[in-house]
Amino acid sequence: MTKQSIKTTKEDIVNYWFFEQMIDESGLSVDAAEAYESCWRCGCEKRLERCHIIPESLGGKDEPSNLVLLCHRCHIENPNISDPEIMWDWIRAYGVPFYDTFWHHIAMKEYEFIYHKNYYDELADIGIPINGETELLIKKYSKELIKETGYHFGHPYLNAATLAGFYRMLLKKLAKKYGKTVLPPDYNSPRRPWWMGIGIKQDIQD
Repeated sequence: MTKQSIKTTKEDIVNYWFFEQMIDESGLSVDAAEAYESCWRCGCEKRLERCHIIPESLGGKDEPSNLVLLCHRCHIENPNISDPEIMWDWIRAYGVPFYDTFWHHIAMKEYEFIYHKNYYDELADIGIPINGETELLIKKYSKELIKETGYHFGHPYLNAATLAGFYRMLLKKLAKKYGKTVLPPDYNSPRRPWWMGIGIKQDIQD
């Protein structure tokens, strides 16, 4: 079933979840007032797509109880699985309190993974003051540095790796302004790879 063939309307979906089921909005990235135009996962105001909770290929039906509204970017990433609770676990896991901040939070996680340190901790560690002057510099440098980023073909948005790189360039520029040094991450220090110890492939095989 393609999204063009879905007969259930967006209004039907919002009414079902927010007014009939009275879904608990705490922990979501949207509330009922924004549910028509903001993605239920990331909270960004985008053109929304009707997304199956249980995909048609696994027996999912075209009805409000089996649909949510996601932006195209989140729709691509959503879980395709037959347990309906998984979709809501996934949506709630990424809830943010402020609109249009979701992808920056994801970028900060990416930054910490790449550079082994939280971005804001790194600002403090190298001695960059957080004050009115710095905030003005951040705004100024951000306008300059955003011109040094680009979209991947077919993806009209900055991905997490690009945003993490943007923050790294911003950190370097601030450090230079204040006469500080940004040390590279110590790749030789003991660091357990994120993928070790999960054991999920073995679990599945067993």
